[in-house]
Amino acid sequence: MYAVDMVEFPSSSAERSGAFFARVFGWRSTAYGPDYVDVQGGGVALGFQSDKQEQASAPLVVIRAADLEQARAAIEAAGGEVTVEPFDFPGGRRFHFREPGGSELAVWCPVE
Repeated sequence: MYAVDMVEFPSSSAERSGAFFARVFGWRSTAYGPDYVDVQGGGVALGFQSDKQEQASAPLVVIRAADLEQARAAIEAAGGEVTVEPFDFPGGRRFHFREPGGSELAVWCPVE
C-alpha cells in the first residue's frame, strides 16, 4: 500500500514555520533538532527543513510504503531514478527519487 502522508517544505527557520502553524491552526509541532520540525493536525503531515544541505529546492511529497526496497524496485523498473540513497531518521527510513517528468519525491517506511 502506498499513500501520500507528508509534504516537506524548505524553510529559512523550521522553528518559526512550526510555531506559525501551531499558533494559527492549533496543530502539534515537534522539533527534531534545530533544523527540522514536523507539524501534525491537518490530515497530511507537514515537514519544515531549514538545513540548506538537506532541504529540497521545492516542496517534497513524501509517500509512505510498507516495503522500501519493493518501492525502489518498482520506481526504477518504471524509469524513475533514485536521487538520494536510503537513509535512516527517527522512526523510519527513506530515499528520494525523480520520476520521468522531472519531479522529485520521496518514499519512506516506518521502522520500529
